[in-house]
Amino acid sequence: MRDLEARVAAIEQRPDVMRIEQSTKPDSGTFWALAGLRSRLRDHPETQDGAVMLVGAVTLPTGAPVEWQQSSGTTGLFEVEWDDRAAAFAALGHPVRLELLRQILSGTHATAELAQSESLGTTGQLHHHLRQLLTSGWLKQSGRGSYDVPAARVVPLLACLVGAER
Repeated sequence: MRDLEARVAAIEQRPDVMRIEQSTKPDSGTFWALAGLRSRLRDHPETQDGAVMLVGAVTLPTGAPVEWQQSSGTTGLFEVEWDDRAAAFAALGHPVRLELLRQILSGTHATAELAQSESLGTTGQLHHHLRQLLTSGWLKQSGRGSYDVPAARVVPLLACLVGAER
């Protein structure tokens, strides 16, 4: 265990290890989430190459709470093709689809209500964008003409938005 701690400490001192932290909370502590992840990595040798984690606790504008945690070891991640994830990213690459997701997360679920928003285009365009979001898993149909963002997609979506900030 001491050997592993010494190795982690040596890595932390390397100048080529990128460390970036952004927080809107003034006393968030430096890398508090990363410290928890490192602790778990020490206990799981199969993640010796590292891990990536998405975690969030959110209260949606509707008042609904959403908590989500997802992690994955990075062993082999750079050796596999990423093309199977392109559709999910492509679906987020259109401003109307992002607006649709925002409106649905804010409580507008019915197609008829969504169609009233001029920013979402014609009814045909709206249905096209809804299909793209459904196919890629960012939306699920919750009834006839009604849509929701699956709980398992809320935090990853918000993480993409935070990651896209400049």
